[in-house]
Amino acid sequence: MKYTQLGRSGLTVSRLGLGTMNFGVHTPEPEAHAILDRAVDRGVNLVDTANTYGSRLGAGETEQIIGSWLAKDPARRDRIVLATKVYGMMGREPNAGRLSAIHIKKACEDSLRRLGTDHLDVLQVHHVDRRTPWDETWQALELLVAQGKVTYLGTSNFAGWHLTRAQEHALHRGGVRPVSEQSVYNLLERTVELEVLPACRNYGVGLLPYSPLHGGLLSGALRRAAAGGRTGLPKSARQLQHHRDAVAAYEKWCADLERAPAQVAVAWLLHQPGVTAPILGPRTVEQLEDGLGALRISLDGDRLKELDALFPGPKGPAPEAYAW
Repeated sequence: MKYTQLGRSGLTVSRLGLGTMNFGVHTPEPEAHAILDRAVDRGVNLVDTANTYGSRLGAGETEQIIGSWLAKDPARRDRIVLATKVYGMMGREPNAGRLSAIHIKKACEDSLRRLGTDHLDVLQVHHVDRRTPWDETWQALELLVAQGKVTYLGTSNFAGWHLTRAQEHALHRGGVRPVSEQSVYNLLERTVELEVLPACRNYGVGLLPYSPLHGGLLSGALRRAAAGGRTGLPKSARQLQHHRDAVAAYEKWCADLERAPAQVAVAWLLHQPGVTAPILGPRTVEQLEDGLGALRISLDGDRLKELDALFPGPKGPAPEAYAW
């Protein structure tokens, strides 16, 4: 395993993170525990989850699965960087979601209880809340840090100007600044290159890309379909039809390179400046092992240019991408 710092912080994290969104939904608890065991054995220390993950509203099922795994061996807690998120609805009550101070406080306490720990290494704001004043949200987050319940703060699904606002607001207050941003980023979805990535690099924020395989489209979807296998969710199947030519060319390119498409897609992210750790979301131990193989792939400048030709991005940061 390779390691790096999370943004400008002194926190060391593995170059690949373990995403747990499938735990409790597609992956039963015993298999989820096996994935966690294998990930830690292979040197993965960044474990990413969210309070909304799971199959039942408000149950925090995925956090409970991680908590039961930690309870089996208390020494495991010090071996991982545990990150969860706050924003999504955890019930039907009016204050059961979003980023009000009352919800942030309760959501953090509930996550700590489900995870069976006294602190979160990273608490990430899962989305922007356009109706709660930023002062209220950030004061509540800073209080959790002051209380020792949270060590680092992060964001997720923020636009470039949201990232800038968060950083400048924290600087103005002389308080805690976010050290990470989690955004969708892959060969097929490169919008973050316009403003999110430049903002992250400017403020020393580590980017944690999620959906590195774009719902499975970049993991050999056409090859699986030809073999009568699973192509993914209905949304992924529709997108596959839209991107069929590019995906077909990509799978041939990977075959010529003698590398698995899923591994190449993750490796490409690892070569992008500003990316800290792509988040893998395996349903099985085998998928985890396949994803970890990305660390063994090195793409030179010519290879990266070939991938850019297959999946053109926005041609640079804003405003140069669309203006003189």
